[in-house]
Amino acid sequence: MIENDKTLIKFYTAFANADAASMCECYHGDIQFRDPVFGLLKGNDVCEMWKMLVEKSNGKLKIEFDEVKATEYIGSAQWIATYNFSKTNRKVVNVINAQFKFKDGLIIKHTDDFDIWKWSTQAFGIKGYLFGWTGFFHKKLNEQALFSLKKYKENKHAN
Repeated sequence: MIENDKTLIKFYTAFANADAASMCECYHGDIQFRDPVFGLLKGNDVCEMWKMLVEKSNGKLKIEFDEVKATEYIGSAQWIATYNFSKTNRKVVNVINAQFKFKDGLIIKHTDDFDIWKWSTQAFGIKGYLFGWTGFFHKKLNEQALFSLKKYKENKHAN
């Protein structure tokens, strides 16, 4: 097993244990993250997103991962997040394919890809089923996610 395999296993083990700080230890300072909900996040915002998601789950987030593969420069994994979506309390089982790039033994680029229509159908029910495939819905979802992250960071620094 090469070091980058160990980094990915550490990342997802920390995630499964709701340990956002240890997750962030796996990231390079110039980290770039992208997924269908948050879009592109850079630097500290990536760690703040994971901290927010872990905190909002109140210990009710189940993370499973497998198919961890890495070379010196790239890696991949598949992971499944099972949780109740905070806005609707609907159960979501999200299957995610992750791609990574490494620099200096740390993750510098992390891209999570999943079926946003399937996710929105689970999270929002009929509204997600009818509109979850539209660009308008995706834009609103992205705006809400970024607003939540902004509020989280403001509240954290206000305390």
